[in-house]
Amino acid sequence: MRPLHILIVEDDFEILSLLKHFLSQKGYIVYAAEDLASLQTALREHSVDMVLLDLMLPKEDGKFLCRYIKQNTVLPLLIISALSEVDDRIVGLNLGADDYIAKPFDLRELEARICAVLRRNQNTGTPQEYCFGNWRFLPRKSILYSQKGVRVTLTGAEAKLLQEFCQNPDKAMARSTLVAALKGDADEIDPRAIDLIISRLRRKLAEEGGQLELIRTVRGKGYVFQPHLQKPEGGFPAR
Repeated sequence: MRPLHILIVEDDFEILSLLKHFLSQKGYIVYAAEDLASLQTALREHSVDMVLLDLMLPKEDGKFLCRYIKQNTVLPLLIISALSEVDDRIVGLNLGADDYIAKPFDLRELEARICAVLRRNQNTGTPQEYCFGNWRFLPRKSILYSQKGVRVTLTGAEAKLLQEFCQNPDKAMARSTLVAALKGDADEIDPRAIDLIISRLRRKLAEEGGQLELIRTVRGKGYVFQPHLQKPEGGFPAR
């Protein structure tokens, strides 16, 4: 089984070294970042399974990075922070974090929380990839790869909707259901915004040309995704 890959966003060298050593000893592959630029590079170059984020970063607003991760990926996120008050934890969780642990913490508790977050995400039944038409979709990286090697990056919202479609093929999906898939309150997200996201998805999925429309509009019911989840002849190039 492939070892799990964890990205740590932390500027304190001593804490980062301690975490990297501990998690490496536990069998994880560990990467590090300290700001938005290095975070983007790590997400682009590595197959990350989970992010540990320190909110107290001198170069970046940790809350901004938290929002960036949740808006642009579907990765599980655990906040590690010296901010330990209840209000701080509530803010972190409301930003979309899957869990929150305050410094100082016991490394065994950190490992237990990592395992719990990963287990909850694995229990959703989300596979590492979906293949349909001329595309291979990697939901954890929010990326599409074509049979010809074309790489298309999706926004977090696009990836979440495409994942929802892949999990419910050939089923009419109402706008309200798709709003819920974005983990937003229906009062906060205009259901019509779903139309714009799907329009962008359609354009990206049509980049290979000559394909039937994968996402169809069903009058009065919403949208239906008809992927015929099979790899095309010839397979895909290696990642």
